Amino acid sequence: MLGLSRRHSHFIYGVIQSGLTCAVASGIASLPLASEGAFLAGWLRSWLIAWGAMLPVVLLAAPLIRRLADALTLEKQG
Repeated sequence: MLGLSRRHSHFIYGVIQSGLTCAVASGIASLPLASEGAFLAGWLRSWLIAWGAMLPVVLLAAPLIRRLADALTLEKQG
């Protein structure tokens, strides 16, 4: 493993989550390029742009979304 501190896990989660989400979304958006034989180049370009835009959004929004989700749900009573 990389040996990063557990206190940085939310950043690692954000990097992985935004990268995967952008990879799927840009792959779907790039499907029309498959008929031209340019899918891989188009997908990679789209993914890099989307990931560059979404990574800061995910990292900044995640704590707020977590608090909102906690506020909208109840702790299960054993």
